[in-house]
Parts: sequence; structure tokens; C-alpha cells
Amino acid sequence: MTAPRRNDAPDRQTSLALRRARLAITGAYAAQGLGYAVVVTSLPALKARQSVDDTVVSLLVLGVALTAALGSLLANAVAVRHGSRAALTLGLVVQAVAFPVIALPTPFPVFAAAFAVFGIGLGCVDAAAAMQGVAVQRAFGRHLLGGFFAAATAAAIVGALLVSAVAASALAAGIALAGAAVIALAAGIVVARLAAREVAVDDALPPGERARLPRAGIWVFGLVILAVFVADSAVSTWSTVYLQDDLAALAWVAPLGYAAYQAVVLVTRLVTDRLIVALGRRLLVAIAASTAAIGCAIVALVPMPAAAVIGFALAGASAGVLIPVTFGAAGDLAPVHSDQVIARVNLFNYAGAILGAVVIGLLADAPGLGPAFLLPAVALALVLFAVPRFRSSVSATPPDRAPSRASGDLPPVTDSTR
Repeated sequence: MTAPRRNDAPDRQTSLALRRARLAITGAYAAQGLGYAVVVTSLPALKARQSVDDTVVSLLVLGVALTAALGSLLANAVAVRHGSRAALTLGLVVQAVAFPVIALPTPFPVFAAAFAVFGIGLGCVDAAAAMQGVAVQRAFGRHLLGGFFAAATAAAIVGALLVSAVAASALAAGIALAGAAVIALAAGIVVARLAAREVAVDDALPPGERARLPRAGIWVFGLVILAVFVADSAVSTWSTVYLQDDLAALAWVAPLGYAAYQAVVLVTRLVTDRLIVALGRRLLVAIAASTAAIGCAIVALVPMPAAAVIGFALAGASAGVLIPVTFGAAGDLAPVHSDQVIARVNLFNYAGAILGAVVIGLLADAPGLGPAFLLPAVALALVLFAVPRFRSSVSATPPDRAPSRASGDLPPVTDSTR
């Protein structure tokens, strides 16, 4: 007797929904990376247009970091009530609104306000994209966050090349920012249509539920993120200055430190998802933290251009590996409340960015910019104490065993996949 054929249509529909959600989140990460790169690489042209000095630019960047923290809290509030898809869409739309205002020749108060709005969108997307990435990763049943963050890095390189291609003038910067606005808006539309549909909580967590959040784990993983962004901000802000001013590197050599750093970030993010499977989270985190700490120590202790470039390259292992692995581990702490956990861990991002840029700058005079890189070296070395908190497995349900829905929603892996 011939066995009845199983109806595979629901499984195929679920698989299609997962692939579309993965594509949407990849697009969101790419839009985030490109938009941020366009803004920071357009700063010289915008500075000239607004007739402001470096101090004002530094304050603008600091303001973006502070409002980004507010954006992360906004993402948490929206995700609690409407799901992280709504939070991610909101963040992308806010950025799409801010970019044209930054691009236009407006009075300085309007210009500064646009930067603040951009910061809110930046933080909202940072947090909500991680929430969605964790949800999609869990539904797929395999590690995906490294690929998502790699898309952001690759798009950031494209954004920098875009600004370079249209030349460093205020008008050209406006063209690049307008392009970033279109891409952010398009990504927001795609996310609204294709990203993970989730079960949202009707109200903010009551005190009893808040008490159930893994506070110790949030602090541990948050401090890992802080250490990574201390290093990332230090390299991004000071690597070229250190090579050119302190080590007297040739003009074409000075930017190579940051280029080498970003190249390693991209390469390691492309392979992180596979390395987690091969090595496990704990060993991978230990290797990445040690490598990055050694890199920063080389920069601090070997005052030679070639050594500094090599050190900056090794430091790229921190942002390349530790950021996606840490957010993935944080999302697994309490899957039912992963959005709230991720939003809180994401706040440490901005504290680290401020510390890396500001404290390293304050140490530039004494003991000097080179030895100041011992700060991120020590911060990354301390990550080794957090290694036992990284569980090797990801809580996930493979799509071929996940329940399907006629509506095409992502299958719920836990009580809520916010």
C-alpha cells in the first residue's frame, strides 16, 4: 500500500517567510552601516558649510551617542508594545527623515537638532536590529548574527566610498546623505512587510516581570560590549591621528591603520557564524578578546608605523567577533524577554564609544596617545573573565521542525519571539 504523501506546503511557506525575514534584517543592517558611514565621512564638508570648529563637531558626535542611548530605550518601549519589527521600522524612518535635514543648508540649531534626531534613529535601529536578528537566528536554528553585522560593515565601506566618489564638498555630502535617506526608507518599508511578526507584550513589564530579567547576565554582557566599543571608538577616532602625528607616518600610510582594522572586522564577521559552530562561543570569545588585546598592546608598546598597523588589524577581532557573539548570547539569556535584555545590553555600546573617544583623547598629552591604547587593551583582557558566561549552544528551532502558520508569520520558538 502506498503511504499518503505529506503536505509540505506549510513547511515551504514557513521556510519562505524565514528567508524573507532574513533578507529584510540583512537590508536593515546594511542601511544602518551605510547611513552612519555617510554621516561621519561627510563631517569635514558639513563642518566647513556650518563654519564650526572641531570642538563643536566633537560635541555633535557626543550628542549623537547620548541620543542614541535614548533611541535604544525607545526601541525597547516600542518592542514591548508592538514588537521589534515596529521598532526597527520606526528607527529606519527616523533616520530617513534626519538625513535630508542634515544635508540641507539650515541654521545651526536646526542642523544640531537633526543630528540629535539621527542619534535617536541610530540607537533605535541598533537595538531593534539586534532584537530581530536574534529572533530570526533562533527561528532558523543556526547562527546568523555574524552575517548580519558583516552586511553593516560592508555597507559602511560602500558608504565611505560613496562620499569619496562624489568628492568632499557640502553639495556632494548632501547628495550622499539623500541617497542614504532613500536607502533607509526603502529598508524600513521592506522590514515593515517582511521582517519577523512577533507576539508583543500589551504593556510595559510589571515589577514582578522586570525582576525576572537576568540582571547579572545583562551586566556581564553589557560590560563586554562596553570593552569592545572602547576599543572600536579608540581605533576609529585616533588611529590615523596617532600614525600621522605621533609616528610621523607618510600621508598615505596613516589611514591604513583604520583600513586594516575594518578589513579584519569584515572578514571575521563573515566567518563568525561558522566559527561558533566549530569552536563554541567560549573558545571563540577567548581567542578574539586575547587577539584584540594583544593588538592594542602592540600599538601602545611598539611605536613604529608598521607595528601600529598590524596592532590595529588585530584589534579588529574584537568588533568582528565579540559584538555578534555577545548579542546572540544575551538574546539567549531569557528568550521570552530577549528584546528587553538586548535593549539594556545595547546601552553599554554608547558608554564605550564615549569612553574610547574622549578618555583616549584626554590621555593624548600625558602619557601620550600611544600608551593610551593600553586602556582598550586592558578592557579587552578583562573580557576573558566573562568567558564562562558564554554558553555554546543557541536556543533555536530549525525551520523544518518549526510549526507553520498560514499567515506566513515566523514560527514562535518560545512564548514570545519579540
